[in-house]
Amino acid sequence: MFTERTSVGLDVHARSVAALAIDTTTGELFKQRLVPSSEVVIDWIQALPGPAAVTYEAGPTGFGLARAMTTAGIRCEVAAPSKITRAAGDRVKTDARDAMLLARLLRMDEIVAVRVPTITQEAARDLVRAREDVRGDLMRARHRVSKLLLRHGHVYYGGKAWTAKHATWLRSIRFAESGTRAAYDADREAVDFAVARRDRLDQAIAAMAADSEFTPVTRRVCCLRGISTLTGFALAVELGDWDRFTGASIGAYLGLVPTEHSSGESRRQGGITKTGNSHARRLLIEAAWHHKAQYRVGAVLQARWDQAPPDARARGHAGNQRLHHRWLRYAARNKKHTVANTAIARELAGWCWSLATMPD
Repeated sequence: MFTERTSVGLDVHARSVAALAIDTTTGELFKQRLVPSSEVVIDWIQALPGPAAVTYEAGPTGFGLARAMTTAGIRCEVAAPSKITRAAGDRVKTDARDAMLLARLLRMDEIVAVRVPTITQEAARDLVRAREDVRGDLMRARHRVSKLLLRHGHVYYGGKAWTAKHATWLRSIRFAESGTRAAYDADREAVDFAVARRDRLDQAIAAMAADSEFTPVTRRVCCLRGISTLTGFALAVELGDWDRFTGASIGAYLGLVPTEHSSGESRRQGGITKTGNSHARRLLIEAAWHHKAQYRVGAVLQARWDQAPPDARARGHAGNQRLHHRWLRYAARNKKHTVANTAIARELAGWCWSLATMPD
């Protein structure tokens, strides 16, 4: 609830900050263009009629300004850009108008704030997202190699690709033309470098997952099928504070609920909204496919269970059984597999929430 005297909106950019403040007592406006320095911004805010509350949009500049304001005793809300309401007829967009809009929304308590992670949490998130970037780089590098070979009539029939046997086959291919040979060697080197980067980041994630503030949550959610240490740690890092959700709301946060356009007696539902954290949503979609096969507790799952508390193992076992039965029900109804898997992923998110919020 807004209780301060002055509401401040900041339009933050890499090289400038457009600031606008509204004195709710006198109605006076204060405008200023500042350099993007936390000390300069805080000094300007502290010179305003106090107390003051501040808001700015989440973006590429990060959360350093919000942390500095909190340290200085200034309430700061980092607004979710997708939740900022704008007038339909507003066709003029400037930095000053954006700052004015933020200040007014803060004054009316209509800012939907995002969670500001700690420095440790942000470091873990950087690690997880670096691993996600490497995954994409490796996939693209492998595609370039396979498509170059396909254009020149080289197709691998020896089994699964990108194995040790496949690597031996790749090294045996020779091209007579120097240009093609150089391009092929460069693409293969890109694959090797991406694999080395991926393995190095996997080791760093495994070490952090074994000894960090995310370890208890990671070990509990890993009791579910399809969630390895890498996936469990990524979910723990990306969602952060699980207590802000419920079993029903977490699916909406991850964009796993259907879109809807209903009016009067008509009701139309479409595909999922795909809002929220796309990385966490992709991980859950991939994990949901593992629940299609017959449920058995193998050596890998048992090893993950051995690291979790007994209550988490029991709940994970119940979740694995239920999710597999849900797959059987969808298959009996001839439901399209991609649609069924998305529904399983939405319920899997609820099971992850129930495990993550269990007491340590």
